[in-house]
Parts: sequence; structure tokens; C-alpha cells
Amino acid sequence: MNRDSLEGLAARLGAELKSRGLMLVTAESCTGGWIGEAVTSIAGSSEWYDRGFIAYSNPAKGELLGVLPETLARHGAVSEAAVLEMAQGALDRSQAQWSVAVSGIAGPAGGTAEKPVGTVCLAWAGRGQAPVALTRLFAGDRQSVRRQTVVAALAGLLDLLAGKNP
Repeated sequence: MNRDSLEGLAARLGAELKSRGLMLVTAESCTGGWIGEAVTSIAGSSEWYDRGFIAYSNPAKGELLGVLPETLARHGAVSEAAVLEMAQGALDRSQAQWSVAVSGIAGPAGGTAEKPVGTVCLAWAGRGQAPVALTRLFAGDRQSVRRQTVVAALAGLLDLLAGKNP
């Protein structure tokens, strides 16, 4: 996926959020702020993007987003349980109505048999909505895994706004 298509996806999401009077907050680990960069590359994004949290370390996930130590100990940072808490924590600490959270193993090291390199957990939470989480396995190098994560995060929220599963 080229840069233009990523910007196009962010622009479509922005138009959808703006048309509904909604704001987005992001909670990122493996993408290191790339989702926030993608949405803020769109002129006028301040009308629909509230803020972003980059919580790369486990302590940061707890301090910034309220992820419980027990969740990290039991499930790990790359888990649906952790990203659900990240997504909810981001909503609780913002003015936004929707959040997206991501945590994954972009590689080239760090994978295990249970969670190989390319494993990414994503979650979306909306005020008054049931949160949604899923786990994906992306192929490719570190940059490719991270880019695919950004695309999945943005596309997943577009799907949810359209009443579909991500």
C-alpha cells in the first residue's frame, strides 16, 4: 500500500468522523505514533482528532492508559485484553467519542511460538458502544507489519462506523 492510499484512508475516516461530529483518540504501541501521523497529515484533522497516546513500554501502558499490571502479567502487552484496556483508557483520558488501540510484535525479533512476529492486536472503543478487539497476523518486515497495522486500525474504525465488523 502506498502513501497516497494511506492518506486516502485517513481522509475518508476524517470525513466520516467530521460529518458525524465525532472525535478520535489513538493509543499506540508498535506503531509508535504512525496512526496519529497518518490522521494529522490530513488538513483540518483538528476538527476530528483529539489526541494520541504512545505507550510503548508496559509501564507507560499503565501510567498513560490505565492498563492493569494483572492484565499485562496474565495476557501480555500483545493481547486483546491489553488493547481493550488501552482503548478504554484512551477514551477515559480524552474528549473523543471513538478510540483505536494497537499493540504488536513488529519484529524482526520478539516473537514466540504463541505470538510470532507479525502478531498485532487491535481494539476500537466508542462511547456507549461495545468495544471490539481482534488479533491479526501480518507478513513482511518491521515496516510492513507496522504499515499494515495502521491501515487495519483506520479501516477497522471505518467499518465500525458503517455498522460492519472490522
